[in-house]
Amino acid sequence: MKTLYITGAGVSAQSGIPTFRGEDGFWTIGSANYTPQEMATRAMYKSNPGEFLKWYYHRFVSYRNHGPNPVHQWLSDKNVITQNIDGLDGKAGNKQYIAVHGRVDQVTLFHTQGESVERYSAPWDDVDESQLAESLLAVFKIPKNGPQKGHSLKPYVLLFDEYYTDLYQISEAQRRMYSAERIIFMGTSFSVNITQMALDIARQNNIPIEVVDPNPIHLLYSNVTYHRMTAAEYISD
Repeated sequence: MKTLYITGAGVSAQSGIPTFRGEDGFWTIGSANYTPQEMATRAMYKSNPGEFLKWYYHRFVSYRNHGPNPVHQWLSDKNVITQNIDGLDGKAGNKQYIAVHGRVDQVTLFHTQGESVERYSAPWDDVDESQLAESLLAVFKIPKNGPQKGHSLKPYVLLFDEYYTDLYQISEAQRRMYSAERIIFMGTSFSVNITQMALDIARQNNIPIEVVDPNPIHLLYSNVTYHRMTAAEYISD
């Protein structure tokens, strides 16, 4: 059976990474002056790049040395679309997974959405923490008048006011959804567009789905099997 796994933050929790929407998550803490929904936007990157990059820097360095856990290892030879930006599926050896929201360990040149651009390793290690704001702007090549397209660097992360493009492999992600014979959602709260897209495709094509979550939400779809357990428990069951 051609199975597609769609994973969320619950899969990386065992690696010590916050689930973002939990009590200690980055979507709840934000920064001193802005909510996460204000911080993680292209508008903030353009208008206040120093604050934007500081938030992403602290978010990244908190787990950049964390490694994959047994769930990532188990998924390493499977068909995976992940919402996670931690890159742990790649560290586990999965060469074909789709990081549909990007990866915080990579950057692109600042560009108009929809343009084809290359991805590069993020230069976080080059940042001087003793003068964090100034160093971040210098390392990301952002002048005083703001980010410059084709010159400044931008984290390779899909932001709240951006949309899915083929930079994030959305066409391939949809192709995998339509060709799946079964879709298994692991550790996701169904609160982002990609999970709703997959659920809609499953309904249209009567694709059976399974939900792996200790406290799954009820889905308005009859062809669902619920596994009330963590992803770690599921792979050892």
